[in-house]
Amino acid sequence: MPSPFRSECLPEKLWREKQAAHHARVDPWLAPVLARAARGEKHPVEDFLFTYYGHRPGHLRRWHPGLGVALEGEGAREFLSWVGYAERDGVVMAHPARVMKGRPEVVPWLLRLQRNLLDRPAFFGCFGLHEWAMVYRTPEKRHADWPLRLGSEGTDRVVESFPLRCSHFDAFRFFTPDSRPLNRLQPTRETIPENEQGGCVHANMDLYKWTFKLAPLVPSELMADAFELARDLRVLDMRASPYDIRKLGHEPIAIETPEGRVEYECQQRVLAERARPIRLTLIGLLERLSAGPG
Repeated sequence: MPSPFRSECLPEKLWREKQAAHHARVDPWLAPVLARAARGEKHPVEDFLFTYYGHRPGHLRRWHPGLGVALEGEGAREFLSWVGYAERDGVVMAHPARVMKGRPEVVPWLLRLQRNLLDRPAFFGCFGLHEWAMVYRTPEKRHADWPLRLGSEGTDRVVESFPLRCSHFDAFRFFTPDSRPLNRLQPTRETIPENEQGGCVHANMDLYKWTFKLAPLVPSELMADAFELARDLRVLDMRASPYDIRKLGHEPIAIETPEGRVEYECQQRVLAERARPIRLTLIGLLERLSAGPG
């Protein structure tokens, strides 16, 4: 079996140190999630990345060296129990053909999406109204345990007071039937690469999704960077939402006020800038995969 994309080889002492550093970084994020799960409790902010994306805490804790990095030592054989690894000439590494088997379209599609997100002008005028549109004119709430800060009627008035400009399909698909016609775009799954833009909270949150969907080809350091960014984006998302989550220690961003909209846009811009180097690194990895060995 060939060893495609091999660029460096790590002795066991060095990769064990990298693995331990990854565990030390992510364990403080994971411990509260696991403790709540054991108690049967839910947290609308901190649990979202696991419940919505379906990537289990244990998988985030796994350390992967990433594309082209071979692992030396007897201990490296433990990686062979995970999908996507192969052994040759006494070293173990992630094998792209095994990882991407059955889904050859993912890399070119994702590369196109990420390049578009990088090149297309970012938009910062949505003010997080997607969460408001998800409860517009309906008694049902996505987070049933948490009250609406302005009540149902007040929430509806906010939706009706501002233009809805959501470009993210996976947010738009949760809009209520009455709020969908109010949105300036009508995103579909097929138009994702054409509609999404780099200012979008959810498009930048999705960087975490794409890193774990490409695992183990993505180094865990990049996945952890994307997860940390996604956690902060989710905090912004819920602080600007119609829900009152002050009991969780998060003060609301009152996007129904001029001051709240300024605060939201300011934080959105900061987080979008943090997404840029992660996106650039992901694009570089996708370009290597597209080019193939050589």
